[in-house]
Amino acid sequence: MNMLCVGTLAIDTVETPAGNRERVLGGSASYFAYAAGFYTPVRLIGRTGNDWPEDYTRSFQNHRVDWRGVTSDSQAKSYFWRGRYLEDYQDRQTLEIQMHGFDRYRPSVPDFYVDSEIVFLAAAIPTVQHQVLEQCTRAKLVFADTVDMWIDTTRSELLELLAKIDGLFINDIEAKQLTGKSNYVQAARSIQAMGPRWVILKKGEHGCFVLGPDLMLAIPAYPSDRLIDPTGAGDSFAGGLLGHLCENLDSEVLGERSSVAIDRRVFVQAVKHGTAVASYTIESFSIERLEQITREDIEKRVAQIDSLLGHCG
Repeated sequence: MNMLCVGTLAIDTVETPAGNRERVLGGSASYFAYAAGFYTPVRLIGRTGNDWPEDYTRSFQNHRVDWRGVTSDSQAKSYFWRGRYLEDYQDRQTLEIQMHGFDRYRPSVPDFYVDSEIVFLAAAIPTVQHQVLEQCTRAKLVFADTVDMWIDTTRSELLELLAKIDGLFINDIEAKQLTGKSNYVQAARSIQAMGPRWVILKKGEHGCFVLGPDLMLAIPAYPSDRLIDPTGAGDSFAGGLLGHLCENLDSEVLGERSSVAIDRRVFVQAVKHGTAVASYTIESFSIERLEQITREDIEKRVAQIDSLLGHCG
């Protein structure tokens, strides 16, 4: 199967209790694509500006990421985000955002990507996500992510999108915000009723909760003692999970999108792989740690997660 990711390519400046980094690679699509690249080639759609370092582009291209869908705006800079994590790492402050025209960007799916079978719509304005979805006419599985901003400001558009996707990645706080349910299991069921058959609640240091057809699963986070920067951990988790699915699903066996079923064991293993990749992401700034590891390192960490779980699934 083949995979398409649409999302933000950004330059970040990040402050955490462990230190800080100026103008490093960031963005939802960046973390997702690099994580998924451990498992499968990734088609990428996004936008960069005239300040985008070529080293970043080469890092992706050397990691099985197809860069042909990325456009470069010679008249503007790249999307920029500056943020700070407080001592407990649970609270994050956005100190500065510079759109540099990104708010006017409308992604277009090139002809050579229209046959994409697994599509990830990284967090963005729901109307933009919907526009991309309409262009992916051959998709068999469509997963999306969202954030509190869009729940607050574009709720009706988000609900319209949810009715047309197969799976949603969302953190537990945002799930409660979207549904009004204080219990995360009830929140997941409410989201499932909105359309997505698979709901993946990201719970930070407490792992994740997954609700799907004939599937209810709670996986703890890998107990890392090296927390440097949690930026991008959720997108890396999604990249590892969907990348593993892409590697292990057979397009012909899946059949039509409306009737796609995923074997429970395959999905459970995919969640473990997403958990393992995310656990590496937090051990450095940007994708620095991901660039240091191999697929073998990920497999070893999955084995450790299996040991923690008693080899369930």
